[in-house]
Amino acid sequence: MSKDNPVYPFSAIVGQEDMKDALLVNVVDPSIGGVLIRGEKGTAKSTAVRATADLLPEKKVIKDCIFHCEAGQTRYLCPSCRELIESGRVPEYEYTRMRVVELPVSATEDRVAGTLDIEHAITKGKKKFEPGVLASANGNILYVDEVNLLDDHIVDLLLDAAAMGVNFVEREGISYSHPSRFILVGTMNPEEGDLRPQLLDRFGLSVNVEGEKEIATRTEIIRRILDFERDPEKFCESYEPMQQEIRDRIEGAKTILGEIEPDDHLLETAVKISLLLGVDGHRSDITFVKTAVAFAALGGRDEIVRDDLIRAAGLALPHRTRRLPFEDVKPEFDKVKTVISECYGK
Repeated sequence: MSKDNPVYPFSAIVGQEDMKDALLVNVVDPSIGGVLIRGEKGTAKSTAVRATADLLPEKKVIKDCIFHCEAGQTRYLCPSCRELIESGRVPEYEYTRMRVVELPVSATEDRVAGTLDIEHAITKGKKKFEPGVLASANGNILYVDEVNLLDDHIVDLLLDAAAMGVNFVEREGISYSHPSRFILVGTMNPEEGDLRPQLLDRFGLSVNVEGEKEIATRTEIIRRILDFERDPEKFCESYEPMQQEIRDRIEGAKTILGEIEPDDHLLETAVKISLLLGVDGHRSDITFVKTAVAFAALGGRDEIVRDDLIRAAGLALPHRTRRLPFEDVKPEFDKVKTVISECYGK
């Protein structure tokens, strides 16, 4: 957190537990596929995403690489790092913290994907690439506010990069590619329009958020925001112990994650629930299992319990059901809880 521009602490956000859970499990396991946060304005959507930056872990990357290629990675490397390693030279490494990279809704294709200097390639015989947002996003969180207002061609760029983990740029017969593996986080107000189904399905998790209705809760939200605005540095310092506790939970969860092996019982339960909800495709099953495992890891456990499954189902499945509109799927989760209770006990 920068002292010059303090960010509202994640641990100070009141309520919105599903939204906070969805962000945390993605930090623990980026392969979950990000999260779409839908809700009316003023419900801390952007605040929560930006606050996540202060919790993100460090990663070991190849020094001076503009794409921050990760140490030990062999598949997703930029051309320079691949050439360096294949030549037998030992790269220098450094540690850098993951960050939140924002994609403006008004961004052009060149700003998102990057550009190739055609003249340089012709005159010098070498490719010169000017990186874009997808380069900066590699290994980080890519945040798109008002994601439903993105132009279609920008959505296509995101879909391609998210699916392959690679950004391809081609101009005048000259091509260049680089790794672009990111946690895609989008926020939107449903009143301003829907999201393309292809992009909706690309989000691993989805959350609907609403303004708090309890008087005491709303009062506490106002109190904390006024305290933060009055003295941001002091406010952030008061929450630092809780921030560190969350960071420690994330680090511990990342360690436990590799020790949890989903068994057939968990896989069969996931399939039963997806079929019950009429979910299309298999991405939902995979995401559901990964999310349940991440919840267990965040809880400091190497065993999945009933509550992990219920929380995972509520985040990974509603936006993929085809039988009911997104907003009306909640009643079906009584049946989901019954299935989970039958398989995992009460």
